[in-house]
Amino acid sequence: MKQTYYRHKLQNLLVINKIVTIHYFEYGAFERHGEAHDFWELVYADRGNLIYEIGGEECLLREGEILFHKPNEYHVHIAKAEHCPNIFIISFECKSEAIRFFEEKRLHLKKDLLRYIYMIMEESRRTFLVPYPDPELKKMPLHPHPALGGQQLIKNLLEILLINIMRDESERDNAESVFLMKEELDNHIANRIKEYLRAHVREDVSVSEIAATLNYNKSYLFRQFKASTGHTIMAYFLNMKIEETKKALRETDRPVAQIAAEYAFDTPNYFSNTFKRATGISPTTYRKRERIKK
Repeated sequence: MKQTYYRHKLQNLLVINKIVTIHYFEYGAFERHGEAHDFWELVYADRGNLIYEIGGEECLLREGEILFHKPNEYHVHIAKAEHCPNIFIISFECKSEAIRFFEEKRLHLKKDLLRYIYMIMEESRRTFLVPYPDPELKKMPLHPHPALGGQQLIKNLLEILLINIMRDESERDNAESVFLMKEELDNHIANRIKEYLRAHVREDVSVSEIAATLNYNKSYLFRQFKASTGHTIMAYFLNMKIEETKKALRETDRPVAQIAAEYAFDTPNYFSNTFKRATGISPTTYRKRERIKK
């Protein structure tokens, strides 16, 4: 008798999309390094203390603590001779919503999780050819004879490390208060998209541009927005444009062609046809009707 098995589609809480750089700095004399970049950065103080500065405020990263810099956050690392810190840094790209958990996070790394840091370091040495720690390094060259599956192991080890940190912290602080419920998450992303659309209502934007700006992939944004609003992003944006042009027609005497151009419609004819499909009447008829009401 043939048996039927159920195949579970595995859910990913957090996915590392790309690794940018991996460093282990052994600071000596006073050193200072400031930067901002469009990816995440994990900083672990393996030995000694590191001073870091965000928003003009200096803080101390103590030995055994881990720190996260979110994308586009300008930060400065300051190593003073009296501390002589050894610092592990890995920078990476992650588009999962769960990564927001680490925004402005500084916490003590449990000893049982430290092994993942060392395993990442070991795999990086076997996978990439980085002769010395260079703060200005923009691309890690591959090792001429990289270890089999090294890149995947680095990705998986970092994901395991981050998820375990999230578990430990959520168990301590109550998971319900740490993670957004699904409905709240859908609404959060939808609201960010709406804000972007409102700010660019006079422009011709695409889902690709929105995805790049918000740092998510297009299909994920599409699903989350549709789940929250019941509309596609472009349909919602078009309706937003129509509402704005209604206001312009009611409150100004600007020609229809000028209004069409102001809201990035290709031609006045295209605007008129789109407006009529949305409202049932032409822009000129709408203006006359609204003037009569007054």
